[in-house]
Amino acid sequence: MLDVQLGEVLGGDPAGVGEALDLVTGFDGALALGLARLGEESGAALAALAGGLAAGPMGERLGEAVEKVAAGSVGDEHLAVLAGGRAALFGAIHDALLGRLDEALGRTRSPWPVVGEAPAQDASAEDASAQDASAQDASAQGGDLATGTGGNAEQLLGGVRVWLRELAIVGWRGVDHDLLSAADQTIEALLAQPALRGLAVLLDGLTAELRASSPVATMEHLPARRWADLWTRALLLSQRGPWHGGGAERVSGRLLVLGADVHEHATVVRVQVHGILEPAGGAPSRLVRTSVAAAKVDTIVGPAVWGLLGGHPVLLTALAEHRTVEIADMPLLPGGDLVWYDDRARTGEEADPFATARVQLAAAVAPSAAPLDRHPVRIAEPVLIEGYKTDGRTLDLGGNTLTVDLDRLPACGPLTPELVAASSACLGLMRWDGQWSLQPLAVQATVKKKPVTVHNGDWALGPTDPKVVKALAKSGDAVAVLRERAGRLLRR
Repeated sequence: MLDVQLGEVLGGDPAGVGEALDLVTGFDGALALGLARLGEESGAALAALAGGLAAGPMGERLGEAVEKVAAGSVGDEHLAVLAGGRAALFGAIHDALLGRLDEALGRTRSPWPVVGEAPAQDASAEDASAQDASAQDASAQGGDLATGTGGNAEQLLGGVRVWLRELAIVGWRGVDHDLLSAADQTIEALLAQPALRGLAVLLDGLTAELRASSPVATMEHLPARRWADLWTRALLLSQRGPWHGGGAERVSGRLLVLGADVHEHATVVRVQVHGILEPAGGAPSRLVRTSVAAAKVDTIVGPAVWGLLGGHPVLLTALAEHRTVEIADMPLLPGGDLVWYDDRARTGEEADPFATARVQLAAAVAPSAAPLDRHPVRIAEPVLIEGYKTDGRTLDLGGNTLTVDLDRLPACGPLTPELVAASSACLGLMRWDGQWSLQPLAVQATVKKKPVTVHNGDWALGPTDPKVVKALAKSGDAVAVLRERAGRLLRR
C-alpha cells in the first residue's frame, strides 16, 4: 500500500538535510546584507559554506573564493564559485529527498547522460533551434544553457555578470532605482537573442519583484531564499557549461496523459502536462512532461486563459476528452521534457488517467533532473494515492499525514478545495518545500452520493459547468475582444 510506502518519507528528512539548509540560510543572509559589508556573522556563514563542501571537488576553490570576498575582492570568478557551492548543496538535498521518495515508490530513474555523450537519436538542427525557444519559454520552469553565439552574446553574458556582481555587493537591502534600471538595457538585448531568452526572462522576473518590493531597505521580511535562488540560477546560466546535458532525442509512440499543472501569472499562462510515454518499438515506458505557454494580460483570468492556447488543439483535446496522443519524431530533452509540436501529434482513443496510473505509473522510468534543476522546490513527482481520509487540507495515510497544497489549484479548472475534501483518490504531484506536500491534479470524489471524477484540464476546450458558461457569456470573451482590438491597431 502506498500509505505504508510513504510512511518513511513523511516521517522525517534524510540525514544531513537540516545541516545543509542551515549553510544555505547563512549564505542567503550574507547576500541579503551585501558582500561589501561582511560582518562577523556573515563572514562566519561564508566560511561555514566553504567548510561544509571542503571535502568535495569544489572545496579548494570555494575556500579561496571566501578568502578573497572576505578581503574585499569580489570578482566574477569568486561569485561563480560561491553560487556553484550553494547550488551544489541544494543539489545534494534534492538527490537525497528524491532518492528516498523513489525507494518508497519503487520508482526507477534513468541516469543523467555523461557530458559529451550523444543521445540515442540526434534531433535535427531545426528541432534543436525550436528546442531552445521552447525549453527557455518560461523561467519558472528554468532556462536552458545560455548558448548564444558570437561576440555579442559573450558581451551580453559579461554584462549580466557585472550587474549580478553589483547586486551581490550591495545586497538586497541596498537595491535602489538606479541599480534596477541598469539591468533594463541588458535584459532587452538578451530578449533579442532566442538562445538567451530564458536568462532574460529570469532577470526580468527578478528585477520586477525587486521593483514591486521597493524600497527593499524598509521591508520587514525579505524573501531571501527565493531571491538568492534566482540570483544563483542567473549567475550560473551566465557562465559557459554543459547545463542541458546534450541535445534532444527524437521519440515516437503513445502518450498517456496523467494530468495538467497550470501556472498562471499576470503576463503569462503555462500548462505543464505530465504523462507516460510508451515508445514505439517496445522500449520501457517513460515518465515525461510537456509544456505550452502564452503571453497574457492581467484581465484574462479563470477559464478564459485556455483560449490563449488555441494553437495546440491536439494537446487541449487530449486534456479535455481524456484521450491518448500518438506522437511522431518529437524532441525529448534529457530532463524528461517533450518539446511540443502539435503538428507531430494526433489524438487517439479515450484513456482514463486514473486507470493509466494504476496500471503503468509504478513501472514507468523517471528522468533525472538537469544539473541546474537539482533543487528541492523543483521536485514534482506524479503519484496516485487512494483510500485515505481527509479534512480537505491533509490526507491521513494510515497514521501518516500528508499536506494538500490547495494554493496550487488553478482558477481555470473545475477542481476545487471542496472536491478535494470529498475525495477518496487523488492523482497529484509530490512536492517538497520544507516538508512534503501533494498538489492535486485530479480527484475521484463522491458528491451528493454520486461518484465524480474531476481533472484540472477538463475545461481545456471550454468550461462544462453551465454556471461558469453563463458567467463567461455575460462578461464576454476577453481574448476575442483583445485580439480584435489588436488587429485594429495593426491595420492602422
